[in-house]
Amino acid sequence: MPRTTALIVAAGRAVRFGADLPKQYLTLAGETLLGRSARAFLDHPAVDTVRVVRQPDHDDLYRAAVAGLDLAPPIDGGATRQESCRRGLAALADQPPDLVLIHDAARPLVDAATIDRVVAALDRTPGAIAAIPVVDTLKRGSDGTSRGTVDRRDLWQAQTPQGFHYAPLCAAHARAAAEGAEATDDAAVAELAGLTVALVLGSPDNLKITTADDLSRAHRLLAMPTPDAAAASPPAPEVRVGTGFDVHRFGPGAAVWLCGVAVPHDQGLVGHSDADVGLHALTDAILGALAAGDIGQHFPPSDPRWRGCDSAVFLRHAAGMVRARGGRIAHADVTLICERPKIGPHRAAMQTRLAGLLDLSPDRVSVKATTTERLGFTGRGEGIAAQAAATLVIDAAGTG
Repeated sequence: MPRTTALIVAAGRAVRFGADLPKQYLTLAGETLLGRSARAFLDHPAVDTVRVVRQPDHDDLYRAAVAGLDLAPPIDGGATRQESCRRGLAALADQPPDLVLIHDAARPLVDAATIDRVVAALDRTPGAIAAIPVVDTLKRGSDGTSRGTVDRRDLWQAQTPQGFHYAPLCAAHARAAAEGAEATDDAAVAELAGLTVALVLGSPDNLKITTADDLSRAHRLLAMPTPDAAAASPPAPEVRVGTGFDVHRFGPGAAVWLCGVAVPHDQGLVGHSDADVGLHALTDAILGALAAGDIGQHFPPSDPRWRGCDSAVFLRHAAGMVRARGGRIAHADVTLICERPKIGPHRAAMQTRLAGLLDLSPDRVSVKATTTERLGFTGRGEGIAAQAAATLVIDAAGTG
């Protein structure tokens, strides 16, 4: 079997989308676009390794977006997609694969059948790309006026993944760079080098998230309510709100875990687990809304299983209890209380991480920070406190 590596290209800054975060770090049905795209290839039996090409200054966002995924180390991208792909290919040279699949992180709904078709085509050709036939009538126009109709019979809309034999594609990228040739995708780079690129059928659902409307469409595609579900009229759900509070003191270390993100600092936080005050407070808030005790009852500090544990385990447990009650988490709000470290530079990564853990969109998660004006133990820099609130919506059948 040929050895296959998937490169997920996520180095864009996505200024056209207009969101606070680069679009690859936005959440779709509880998972970032990048995480969902990477997982499609991690789960595919023909793919041996998955690596992400990302901007180095997005490292916090990247780590939060792919937490828990078994990815090889990320690769620093460049100023253009073409440069990012060339850098990604070059980074594989120490252990070169036979085949490489290049996929845009902004196509989170790629399906296994599309990947199958691209990989299968590489048995007979040096390159293959997913594409769909153009079905709409195309017009050539200028100054707002139609100047003619374009024959669409031989036109295809390119998608990703785009698959290639590794060595020829590397050579094609090197040649394009040397000649200063610019191309919009890897298939164009390969074609400039004279490589044959096959077209295989993609999927209309394998859309590229470019605008907010695209993201809304992707949410609708994943929701797909059945007619019976749409027609049902269940009893009104119950809304509950819970609060949580947690404190951990500083101790030896080089970073603190806050809301699932490692924040560099000249001290660590002391606790039986990873001492993540943000996740602990939010876990207690969810348990409180369920009237299900507190974190210590579910994960006793006396139990050695939880020593040094990632506190994401606790939060996922609480979220699972909500689902078991037929409910959902509608909103989460965390306030971190400390003089240092500075929270602002890491706030977006924390928001993304919490959204992923709770299967929420980022606009349903709030992370804030404040100080106590140098009063009390937080003001003296002895530790960090966090308070949290969680809003749950529980179906009537689950409230008995």
